[in-house]
Order: sequence, then C-alpha cells, then structure tokens
Amino acid sequence: MTEPQVESRTGHRRARSAWIALAAGLLLILGSQLVGQQKRPYGGLGGPGPVVEGTPDDPLRDPREVHLRHVKQLTFGGQNAEAYFSYDGRRIIFQSTRPPYQCDQIFIMNVDGSDVRLVSTGKGKTTCAWFYPDGKHILYSSTHLASPECRPRPDHSQGYVWGVGSAFKVFRATDAGEIVKQLTPWGGYNAEATLSADGKKIVFTSGRDGDLDIYTMNPDGTGLKRLTREVGYDGGPVFSPDRKWIAYRGRHPREPQERAEYKSLLARELVRPMRMDLWVMRADGGEPRQVTRLEGASFAPYFMPDGKRLIFASNYENPDSSEFELYAVDLDGKNLEPITRVGGFTTFPMFSFDGTKLVFASNRNGKLPHEINIFVADWVR
Repeated sequence: MTEPQVESRTGHRRARSAWIALAAGLLLILGSQLVGQQKRPYGGLGGPGPVVEGTPDDPLRDPREVHLRHVKQLTFGGQNAEAYFSYDGRRIIFQSTRPPYQCDQIFIMNVDGSDVRLVSTGKGKTTCAWFYPDGKHILYSSTHLASPECRPRPDHSQGYVWGVGSAFKVFRATDAGEIVKQLTPWGGYNAEATLSADGKKIVFTSGRDGDLDIYTMNPDGTGLKRLTREVGYDGGPVFSPDRKWIAYRGRHPREPQERAEYKSLLARELVRPMRMDLWVMRADGGEPRQVTRLEGASFAPYFMPDGKRLIFASNYENPDSSEFELYAVDLDGKNLEPITRVGGFTTFPMFSFDGTKLVFASNRNGKLPHEINIFVADWVR
C-alpha cells in the first residue's frame, strides 16, 4: 500500500509518505474552494492535531469512539504511517520519516512502542511493509537500487499528483534488515504488497503491463498472476481472513478526457488521486464489484475480523480537505458506520490477526503541522 496530500480533491500516499502527501496537498485548495461556504471547522493536517477530550482512564479516546478502548500512542513526532502487526501480534512494522533520514524508511517496534529499529537499507525511499508469518522475514518496496537518494517530489504546478515511479521494487528481507531477494525484477512501479493470513500468497500493485493493476504471486516471487484489467488505478489490496476475497481501492476513468489525462500522467509515472472508492473481488480476480460510492477519497481498506465488513479511511464528510476518519461498511456498501471521530487525519487501520487490537496512524494530539503518529487500541465489537 502507499501514502497522502491533495490539490483539488484527494487520493493515495506520499508528503513524505504519499497518502500523507494527499492530505497535505488538500490544504492548498481550501483557501480558494471553501471561501464563502458554510462548513464545519477544518481539522486536517494544516495545523497541530486535534486535542482529544478523553476520560481519565482513556485520555486519547474520544468518547464517541465506541469500538475503541485503551488507545495508546506508540510514536512521538515526525511522519509515521502504514503500521501493520506481525502474525503473533507482538510487533509492528511501519514506515517513518525521521532524523537522519529525509524520506520514509522501514522500522520495526514492539507492540508497546519499545525497541524501535531500522530494518530497511536507509537508502532510497521505501513504502508498504509487511511481516511474513514466520516473524523472521519482512516484505517492503524500495527505490534504493535505482539511487541511494530520496526520490524527487512530483511537480504540483499543474495540480496535485503523486509519483508511481518504476524505481519501486518489492523485496523480501530478514527482520534484521538483510535483503534476501528482489521479488519484482521486471519494469514498472511495484509496491503496496501484503500477504494472506496463511502466508501463501502476496497481493500487490504493479505497472509492469502498462497500467496500475493488482497481481498475486507466491511468497518467493514465483507464480505471478494479473487480477485487474480495467483502465485506471487499482491499489492497496488486502486479503480477507479466509483468503477468498481481496479488497482494494480503485478509480477507473470513464470519460474520454479523464482517461486521456490518466494515461498521459501515467506515461510520466504520475497519477492524480482525486477520487477513489473501495472495491472487492474474488482472490482469483473474479466478480469485481464496487463497495463505496462516496465523495472524496476512500482508501486503506482492511477486512474486519469476521470478514463480513471493511474498515477504511475516507474524507467523504469533508471531501475537499485532509480530514480523514475511519469508517466501517458492509461488503455490499450498506451500514456505513463511523469508527473515529476526533476530526483530524486518521488512516491505515489494521486488525491484529486475533482480532483483538486495531493499529492506525493519526495526528490526534499532534504538536506540529503534518505530524502523524502510530496508535494502538483494544477493539470492542
């Protein structure tokens, strides 16, 4: 999966993280688009994070967040995102921009936030990390083979865009940081990889065939299979707990002008993620169907522990802002339910494999603009 900012509406991940970029760019449009409009106070990434008025025993949880308990902050300062549990629930892998690094690198920490350590190379830009079931290996995407330097940020002079550079490749490494194998040696953008609950399949996004589509492969990189073929961006895929379904975010341009713009940008390794909705399909690519039809950008889907609903991030209540909250929805798009209500930027939810905890990224109680931290909470059904 990948990152946020915006400049017209919204999209994927990269401000030093692109979904973080999505939210940050959204700030640029507020002055011009919201003048004269009556909207509730803006609370995205432009200033310090929203102050949570919790209870003495749960100070970081808004009382309206009925499914969360014992919210705990694990990182403090910087830009931290895409935090995912190990299969045993004892550790978390995440991407972070923090000194001395100028762009995202991959780190591992214990579930209580202790013992934070670098596990990527410290070179290039990285994104989208995941544990293997054995707990001894990890999966992530990186540009370090192309250059040890951070990738240049896209030019936003013609509107908000973010990069899907062909320098991004998926790697398997040990949890000590030693790269074992490059899993995607072919051309095009390759990132947003996750593993199934049984560890037998990787699902990821690739531009290898000229579009941004979803593919599966075996844990060692063999057995490649393309699942989506409709023109447009399909990304952030995750398996259901029973491995029968895949949820993902997508945007498929219909109008000739929109499609032409998409292809023109993609030829320059760019996309404009202004609108996205959630989709599901069978694990073999069959029966794709759209789940959400919301304003703004909906992304970062993850299956609820029972596999019957999705939890995800969206700015649909304030679609021209970087104000993202977490929501849950049935697989048929019904019963939309808010999960977080702090009014800031909250995204990248993932359940522990036993379904008892939720990890997410948020700017709640952040001290500085664009500060995003990792939080974990007990999940209440």
